[in-house]
Amino acid sequence: MTKAIVFDMGGVLIDLDPPACIKAFKEILGFDRITEILDPFHQKGIYGELEGGKLTTDEFRAAVLAESRPGSRPEDVDRCMDAMISGMEPYKADLLRDLSKKYPLYLLSNNNEIARIRYHKLLEDLGLDWQTLFREEFCSFQMKMLKPSPEIFREAVRRIGLPPEEILFVDDSKTNVEAACSVGIHAVLVPQGEDLRKVFESF
Repeated sequence: MTKAIVFDMGGVLIDLDPPACIKAFKEILGFDRITEILDPFHQKGIYGELEGGKLTTDEFRAAVLAESRPGSRPEDVDRCMDAMISGMEPYKADLLRDLSKKYPLYLLSNNNEIARIRYHKLLEDLGLDWQTLFREEFCSFQMKMLKPSPEIFREAVRRIGLPPEEILFVDDSKTNVEAACSVGIHAVLVPQGEDLRKVFESF
């Protein structure tokens, strides 16, 4: 029986647009190496180090600017990062409100400080108080762990305080779903663009 629900953020609740992000890095900053480090699911290089908590936000900005067009500024890096997030479908706000009345909700996301500020704003614009909607946010950059490492799922289970089989995890990455299942969590794959409501039709 499900007693808690854990959502991935990007690709599940928030829609991502990697091509727009790549275009922004190239056109605004002249940072062509973005194609080597940006991945829809699992970031690489300095982007992966940012989301894994190995680089601070300022260190990441400095590393990007060191390879960018002269005159580029830290705020330009943030603008490029923001281009990754394309929005959130309004029906998901209603779904989260309904689910939160019956289950404790959590977030578990490979994420970074820049994107976190942006998606908090998106939730607020849809009338959601993320601080009360979610019991806890498990963010990779704070935990210094990345999905699909089993350790990040084990730590989330420990902090939620329920047996893993009583936790439902929803992600858009097959690799992450398999990793969650490997520690006993009931996990469901929902690729970006699929109707999230279908997962909960039987609830």
